[in-house]
Amino acid sequence: MQHLVAVILTRDEAHNIEPCIMSLRTWVDGVVVWDGGSVDDTVVRAQRAGALVVVRPFDNFAAQRQAALDTIDAEWILFVDADERATPELAREVRAVIGGLAVGYWIPRRNWIVGHALRGGGFAPDYQLRLLKRGNAAYVAERAVHEIVTLAGAEGYVSAPLVHYNYLTWEQFHRKQRVYAAYEARILAGRGIRPRPHNFVLQPLREFRRRFFTLGGWRDGQFGLQLALWLAWYYGFMPYRLLTQAPRAA
Repeated sequence: MQHLVAVILTRDEAHNIEPCIMSLRTWVDGVVVWDGGSVDDTVVRAQRAGALVVVRPFDNFAAQRQAALDTIDAEWILFVDADERATPELAREVRAVIGGLAVGYWIPRRNWIVGHALRGGGFAPDYQLRLLKRGNAAYVAERAVHEIVTLAGAEGYVSAPLVHYNYLTWEQFHRKQRVYAAYEARILAGRGIRPRPHNFVLQPLREFRRRFFTLGGWRDGQFGLQLALWLAWYYGFMPYRLLTQAPRAA
């Protein structure tokens, strides 16, 4: 059994996969690329960079991560996305903490969006539960994106970040937010929630207030304001708009 293996979930990440692997391979005991069916040359590039590649048809992120936990023979799994890079500081800290009592560790992300390193708005420190003791962690199957992990044991925190090149362009940002808005609409529909007129005003206002004031989006100045407005649209307004277009149950 290997002590620490980094797992990178991929699907068409040819432009990201090699630098991601190179940020990991010198300090973990193995790198596994868990590919969801790429049609570009992600697999070839990953193998060339020294990673083991496992191909599993993509269903959702939680199922992919759980399949990796169930399959990979390692005591500890570090999940890293292809658009993230491990820092030398993170490498040293991870190696130090896995000898401790916790069975899962939250890692902060330093998010970059359209060329801006963010300081607030929910994007900093943006903790993610990514370092898991394999026999003590499980993903909640019902949470297909923005996954939730349950731990049988204590959790801990590290201070060194993963660098996350989140969205390189506004077009990429808007495309992904439309996906997330549709997902949130499905969650609301599953709970039997139907939109009311006040939702289209109060929900965007609440989301803007949360992003810009509560979570400190103001720290990023005009860019933070722009981002908070867009997220108020996608998370506060769009799910309810999509609900109005959903067919009612008979």
